[in-house]
Amino acid sequence: MLMDGFDRGVLPLLGLAMLVLAVVAFVFALLAREDAYRAADKQSKTFWLVILGITVLVDFFLGMLFLQIAGLVATIVFFVDVRPALKQVSGGGRRSGGSSSDGPYGPYNGGR
Repeated sequence: MLMDGFDRGVLPLLGLAMLVLAVVAFVFALLAREDAYRAADKQSKTFWLVILGITVLVDFFLGMLFLQIAGLVATIVFFVDVRPALKQVSGGGRRSGGSSSDGPYGPYNGGR
């Protein structure tokens, strides 16, 4: 009885959550510039679009748990490693309130 509730309630929600994460990661990968991937020293844009696209297809059509978990790992790697590096290279990693001449320890203004 417990497994029936788990199979009908929890697993579909987990599958939907993995699908949504994969779609969001795919959109972020699609919107990033190709040269940002090279500048961040990550795999190419095509590589990430293929990996994340396959993940979306597996999550949507196949529903095989092993492949879904492999796709979830790829999605997490994209969100934790690739996307922050792309944001930093593209200029999106700047903290609010800083100026374009600010360095890690203060402004580069020659002590003025």
